[in-house]
Amino acid sequence: MSFDTQAIDALKDKPSSHFQLTTTELYNKILKRDEAELTELGAINAKTGVYTGRSPKDKYIVDNPQVKDDIDWGTINQPISEEKFLNLYYQVIDYLDSKDEIFVFNGYAGSDKDSQLDLTVVNEFAWHNLFAQNLFIKPNSKEEAAKIKADFTIISAPTFKANPEKDGIRSETFVIISFKHKTVLIGGTEYAGEMKKSIFSVMNYLLPEQNIMSMHCSANVGNKGDVALFFGLSGTGKTTLSADPNRKLIGDDEHGWNENGVFNIEGGCYAKAIHLSEEKEPQIFNAIRYGTVLENCVVDEHGYVDFDDNKLTENTRAAYPIHHIDNIVVPSKASHPNTIIFLTADAFGVLPPISKLTKDQAMYHFLSGFTSKLAGTERGITEPQPSFSTCFGAPFLPLNAKVYADLLGDLIDKHDVDVYLVNTGWTGGKYGIGNRIELRHTRKMVNDAISGKLKNAEFEKDHIFGLNIPKAVEDVPTTILQPINAWTDKEAYTTQAKELVERFKENFKKFGEDTQHLEQTGGFKG
Repeated sequence: MSFDTQAIDALKDKPSSHFQLTTTELYNKILKRDEAELTELGAINAKTGVYTGRSPKDKYIVDNPQVKDDIDWGTINQPISEEKFLNLYYQVIDYLDSKDEIFVFNGYAGSDKDSQLDLTVVNEFAWHNLFAQNLFIKPNSKEEAAKIKADFTIISAPTFKANPEKDGIRSETFVIISFKHKTVLIGGTEYAGEMKKSIFSVMNYLLPEQNIMSMHCSANVGNKGDVALFFGLSGTGKTTLSADPNRKLIGDDEHGWNENGVFNIEGGCYAKAIHLSEEKEPQIFNAIRYGTVLENCVVDEHGYVDFDDNKLTENTRAAYPIHHIDNIVVPSKASHPNTIIFLTADAFGVLPPISKLTKDQAMYHFLSGFTSKLAGTERGITEPQPSFSTCFGAPFLPLNAKVYADLLGDLIDKHDVDVYLVNTGWTGGKYGIGNRIELRHTRKMVNDAISGKLKNAEFEKDHIFGLNIPKAVEDVPTTILQPINAWTDKEAYTTQAKELVERFKENFKKFGEDTQHLEQTGGFKG
């Protein structure tokens, strides 16, 4: 069985295939097809059924000679044979061919023209097509879109269910990347985020080949041209902290860093919506309007959205084009970063809310990627679980971690970047006992780091972690800066902190001898 590009071309050219519909045209289709509900905010709200987050155990990369020696194979990058991929590919093509309507969008990934990826997205659902238009970079006209010859094609058939026994995969769901055939094949899940993250994985393979750093981070820029990056997994605060009314947003989740500076890979934002309020996050709240796709929010019979209701999932989402944020950079790129923030949501409640890192500490923490998986971001996660996600983005990194770490280390050196570790998780006790660090305090500490106020502050070294903690930050309680002071039971703090140190040390063993020197120079001391 061979790959036939004409099969997908024939599908796209059918009279029932809708190409590059406008937002209003897609709204009409979505509502007529009863795919989602209209809310009083003007956004539509879709429910994704069983899958309210990514399904990482059902993600595969086609194993062939082109990529065999490059991919960091394992539980994250699972191999699938060419034969199994082609079998599913033709089943999905036939399945979509039987549908009365399908939806096609042409766009881009990457605002840097030299490394931009031309995309075609083929959707079974109209609301998925609107999601794609919001999250990828949209051409200026339908005529421009028609001229795009895809470097990569996403084919998404959410209601197609694989037969695990017959098709030789784990479940009815699959997300498969074929670099040889430049195709992403998705079936069995209605969660739209699989499309966005698949292309991010593709870019994380292609950009380092061009000596460009690819990053799971948000980015913004100040009035003086000072650029800040925010690394972190879902739920740690990337979108929230980068949406600062006093700074222009470059992008909220995926970026590249080349010889000219930082550029956004996406054309939109995919913000967590649980407990969203205008008071706490005005930019995100006000971005939810006509054209926005909400996922799994609870809406009453009058169309009012209850952002605090988590009965469907904690992972409620809002997908909107970046221009829904008023304060943005156009186009979405800026110069080299001055400050990097590593965000972690520490469920142990023992890491300081902010600490300044040395170069070796920065590399150690980048490779470690410690955080807590928060409820709803993956299937089965119902409360925070401590975890290590290499480079703050392991689920999306096809290559060995050292490739990304070496690129980042060289760039930090070359551009003399200040790096901070910021804990947006718990203080005064572990999850269930302590409290989540208040957003207003985190914002103040981050703003002082970015503005340079903390650069020459007085620091003290923590005796367990070896981290440099500022003695004072204006308008932030001193009791939370040194975490042990926030705990009533000091012995319990020490026990919990030492347990976390051991977790770090055990995790770091997987990187082998090439990086073990960082254990001594950048690792924890306790």
